[in-house]
Order: sequence, then structure tokens, then C-alpha cells
Amino acid sequence: MTEDHDDDHGPFGRPLFDDPSARALSRVGVVDVGSNSVRMVVFDGAARSPAYFYNEKLMCGLGKGLAETGRLNPEGRRRALVALKRFSLLAKGMGIETLTVVATAAAREASDGPAFQAEVLAQTGLKIWVVDGDEEARLSAQGVLLGWPDAKGIVCDIGGNSMELAKIGGGSVGQRVSTPLGPFRLQQVADTPKKRAAHIDRILKDCQAKLNSEGERIYLVGGSWRVIARLDMERRGYPLTVLHEYRMLPKDLLETLDWIAASDLNQLRSKTGTSVERMELVPLACEVMRELIKMLKPSEIDVSAYGIREGLLFEQMPEKLRARDPLIEAARMAEKISARIPGFGKKLYEFLLPLFPTVSEERMRLIKAACLLHDTTWRAHPDYRAEACFDNATRANLGGLDHPGRVFLGLALLHRYKNSRSGSRMEPLFKLLSDQELLDAEVLGKALRFGAMFSVGDPRRAGRLVWQPETRLLELQLTEEGRGLFGEVAEARFNSLAQSLKAQTTLGVLDAAAV
Repeated sequence: MTEDHDDDHGPFGRPLFDDPSARALSRVGVVDVGSNSVRMVVFDGAARSPAYFYNEKLMCGLGKGLAETGRLNPEGRRRALVALKRFSLLAKGMGIETLTVVATAAAREASDGPAFQAEVLAQTGLKIWVVDGDEEARLSAQGVLLGWPDAKGIVCDIGGNSMELAKIGGGSVGQRVSTPLGPFRLQQVADTPKKRAAHIDRILKDCQAKLNSEGERIYLVGGSWRVIARLDMERRGYPLTVLHEYRMLPKDLLETLDWIAASDLNQLRSKTGTSVERMELVPLACEVMRELIKMLKPSEIDVSAYGIREGLLFEQMPEKLRARDPLIEAARMAEKISARIPGFGKKLYEFLLPLFPTVSEERMRLIKAACLLHDTTWRAHPDYRAEACFDNATRANLGGLDHPGRVFLGLALLHRYKNSRSGSRMEPLFKLLSDQELLDAEVLGKALRFGAMFSVGDPRRAGRLVWQPETRLLELQLTEEGRGLFGEVAEARFNSLAQSLKAQTTLGVLDAAAV
């Protein structure tokens, strides 16, 4: 099990993606031994958009006091060892062949780091791979690329004792740099905010000289950044508390930093469910963020829920797999596992395609995803299917999907089961969309609602949609089979679709040979 590491493959063990069956079925376990937390994640299905089968974290504080003593925190070391013993046993219970364990700043900088590695190996059988700052930056950046294939800008990963920055673009990682700007380290190097600001500023100037970045987007990785983003949501009254792809403008974030500084941290902690250990590092992380904005002048600041653990998975993906769309891959897997008729989503998409002749590539991705996901909540009670669809789309751990995209997808799926969205408890989220986007989501949902029940085999064998937007005419050309399928319920749903399009309807005849 956990002892099955091949040193020739480095910290990643043997490749996981050579065999297609392994890509579909493997559970991949990764442990990140950080300066502040120790976390185990098990990915279910080593694919482009893997599901999180298991996720457990312990705030050990392994690197607390490291800058002062040069050694791992004794209590943090004890707690980390206990956690790693547990993770090793959990991995055995899940049938995981190889548990990849990677350690970052605390383990690589502490004088007793090698002794800790030896102790873990002796007591758990787990080999810890200690990565340097450059490699940590690269893996974190690759984690961002797992969820954001087209990401371009600077990845900034803050841990307890270090902060790594890396340039990304074109699906690859470029220049990177590691800095001693983790909150644990800052606790020791300066005693006043003014002195710390000067210290942070000096280090970031060196980073800027290497990265040569100004006006680019920043992608945030790390627990302290996520807490700040969650507090930004709290201050703004933001309706969707999914952190991945949450986007902030520098001006707004600076206002949030001021708000945090003037607030009672205990009250903020209780509002957001943040741990005491994490919250005590937030003020120092805020100081770093303030200088980061000042130095790099980003156009936008986005949160990534993916980091080094996902980067380890991305490391083993062949280029062909990396190039796939994570949203579509996740939707395909959901259809395969949960739909009544797996494979129908593609047929439904092709049947509805004439309704969307001029949409953007980004909108077409959402249409494809909606078709794949349209029937994945059929087991829910009929009264709650619409809400279950919406919740799945807006709150699921999906990559390649921003917040407006989540709401658009969720609303389309809501209308797949329900004509009206009026009075929905999800209404606060609708404000993330424009009036036109709300209408477009309704049209897509009502198209799904009609197409999904018109024919449960292949709607293209029953008929063909012809949409003339200039004359607002929606025609349904029916085969002989289609005329038999076009009953009262199907007709009502077809008319509802036409009403959302503000169109007149007509029926035509389609020769079976033309199908």
C-alpha cells in the first residue's frame, strides 16, 4: 500500500494515467504537510475533473515558532505524526495503493526536519517528499491550471512560513519565486505594522524584478487567503459563498482589509466558521495582501480552491488529458454515474443545437454541461428536483466555472424541471446575472424540459427543430415516430419553449430518410 513508492519516479510515485481504466477508477491519495495544516485528500477517479472522495485537515502548526527556534514546533510535530498515522490507516481502508506525501516550508527549513521524516517513515511507512520553494510554487500553479486551464497571470500561494509566486499562461508554469512571507515567519521578523510593511515591500520588490508583472490577474491559493475572501463576501453581502473562482477588484479588497482591521476577530470568526488557529494568522496575511496589491497592481484578484494537492494530480496527467475541459469532464462523469440514461445528454445537445446558432464559445460550454447534467437529480423528490439541480450546479466542486456561470447553469437546470422561478429561495443569487442572461437561462432550461421528454431514445429520430430568429418562428419538423410522440404534454412544453423565445410555432414534416 503506502510503501509502494518507486524512488525513480520521485515524489509522485508511478504514473497513474497510462491505463485508461486507471484514469476512470483509481482513487488517488495525496497528503500535504504544510507549516500550518496537515491535510489528506483522496481524489475519486484520476481524471481531468476528479471528485473529492475524502478530505480531512488538522491545524497542527508544525512551523509555528520556526523562525525563532529553527526547529519544528514540538506540539505541532506530535499532532502531525498522529494525523499521518491516521491518514496511513485510512488509505489502507480505502484500498489506495500509493499515498503521496509532500512537505513544504516547515519541513524543509527546520533543523529537525530530516528526523521528523525518518520518524514518520518508521511509524507509518509513509515517505515524505520535501519540495523546495521553486517546486512548491510550480505545483501550486499547476493546481490552479487544473481548475482554470486558460488562467493567465500570477499564482500566489501563502502558507504558514512561506509565500510562493508563479507566472502562468498558455497552460504552463513560468517564472516562480519563493519568499519568507508566511504569517508564522512575519510574527518573528518585525514588531510593528510599519516595520513589517517595509520588510514585506523589500521582498516583493525583488519578486517583481523577477516576475515583471503589473496589471495581471492574481490567483490566490492558501487558507489565509480563503479566509480573507470569505470575509470579503461577508462584508459585501455576497449571495454565493463558494470560494473557487470568487473574484475581487483591488479597490474592493482594500476596503475589506480596512474593515477586517477595524473589526473584532472573534466576531468575524464566528460569522464565517473559521478556526481560531487560522484566524490568528489573518491580520498578518492582510498586511501581505495590502503590499501585494500595491506592488503588482493587479487588474483582478481571484480565489482558487485548488493548490498543491491538485497540482500533484495535474503533474501526472498527459497533455491530452490536461487539454480537456474540466467542466465538461465533470458533467460527463456525473451523467455516467447519476443519469437515468447515460449518453442521452449528447443526443439532447445535438437536438437542441439549432436553437443556439450564434452563441459564444463560453456559452456553448454551459449548454453542453446543462445537457449532460439535465437528468442527474432524478432520484430527488419531484417537489425538490428543481432546487436540487440548482444547488448541484452552484455549489458543486467544479472547475472551469465562474460564479455567474454557476448561476446560469443552475437556473437552466431549475427551468428543466419548473416553468417559473418566481418565489424561489435562490432568488438572491439571480442578481449575479443580467436580465438577458436570466432570459437565456430560461430558454435553455425550457428547451431541456421539452427535449428531455419528447423522446427518451433519441429526439433526433423523432424530429428536428428549426429556429428563425429574424421572424421569431420556431418550427418542429416531425417524423412519423415523432408524430406519435408529440402528445399533449410534449406540445405544452414545446409551446412553453416558444413563449420564452417570444416566438410563433409551426409544425412540419420530416422525411425519415433525412434523419
